[in-house]
Amino acid sequence: MKKVFIILAALTLTVSAFAQQALWGGPNTESPVINPDGTVTFRYRAPKAVKVQVTGDFLPTQKLEVEFGGNKMSYDAPGVADLVEKEGGVWEYTTPFVVAPEMYTYTMIVDGNSVIDNNNVFVNRDIASLTSVLLVPKVGERSDLYAIHRVPHGTVSKVWYPSKTAGFDRRLTVYTPAGYEENTKTKYPVLYVLHGIGGDEDAWVTQGRATQILDNLIARGEAKPMIVVFTNGNISQEAAPLENSTGYTRPTMQLPQTMEGTFETSFPEVVKFIDSRYRTIARKDSRAICGLSMGGFHTLYVTLNNPDMFGWSGMFSAAIGTGSEQTAAHKEIYENFDGKLATYFSKKPKLLWIGIGSTDFLIQSNNEFRAKLDANKYPYTYMETDGGHIWRNWRIYLSEFVPKLFK
Repeated sequence: MKKVFIILAALTLTVSAFAQQALWGGPNTESPVINPDGTVTFRYRAPKAVKVQVTGDFLPTQKLEVEFGGNKMSYDAPGVADLVEKEGGVWEYTTPFVVAPEMYTYTMIVDGNSVIDNNNVFVNRDIASLTSVLLVPKVGERSDLYAIHRVPHGTVSKVWYPSKTAGFDRRLTVYTPAGYEENTKTKYPVLYVLHGIGGDEDAWVTQGRATQILDNLIARGEAKPMIVVFTNGNISQEAAPLENSTGYTRPTMQLPQTMEGTFETSFPEVVKFIDSRYRTIARKDSRAICGLSMGGFHTLYVTLNNPDMFGWSGMFSAAIGTGSEQTAAHKEIYENFDGKLATYFSKKPKLLWIGIGSTDFLIQSNNEFRAKLDANKYPYTYMETDGGHIWRNWRIYLSEFVPKLFK
């Protein structure tokens, strides 16, 4: 009887331990595996499954169509590959090609249901979608910027600021470079980085690997030490999901006040707060702004409506020409575009940088914008990469844009 009691007590303690912290257990199938020859193997245990597939941006793309702004546009979607069932209900797929150094995202499709790779603890959230992460770094390649190295690291803070426009406090993610806390007399330039539609102040830090890019570029001496502010472009929100007072709400792209002028109107509040809170060089030539997709749209109009605020601007796959300007609540933000553009360039900005993928569904509207710049002989720098509207491109653009700043 005593022996039975001891066994029951041990089981109770074990169950209690699981309830508190998952110290043991979990899948023991290794996936993904980067093989010595550069191929990658994916595994997924599903003994009762009929079909298991993997889809991700490491695979050749497939053409799909999307409706955007009332127009049908084609775009490149990730390809799909079949896994083969092995012993013990473990399904396996090895790429028939070398996977180039890069950071990729992928999911498994088990009998038609999209799931993360439960063998891989590295997971990203993109709006309401969860994807597993595959990082293939290589010394000398761009993807090495996305890895964590033994270099001085900056500090990443979650900071709240009062927004009179929104009517409540809102959250920012702020990166201060290594040495900021010690170098108490040093002032720094500031870069503001904006996310895409449905994203939030966490997007660039998690999916964009922005803090790793900054740490590594600064450590290499390829970029100036700078403060970097990641805003939440959804002015109706306080902060990222489950980080605000609204509780459990499903992330969505269908948010109010995203591309109708309110965020652009409110942006000087952010700049004023950062200049009052941090040791900034509070002048135009020491301020930069950039953003992807909706953030590129915001970058353009924040810049044009505040021509003395930013000396450096970057538009990454900017969501311009979508027609949202025509139905905006704050039409004054979007009116007199040509006049504002002329004023902006008359102030001699240091840099307007534009980047987009060759198969991005927004490339036509970006080309039309560049044609306007060319017709007026307005200077800009342009980079076109392979691929479409994807994080892989936006990480490239950030790593190209940052070294050019504040020189």
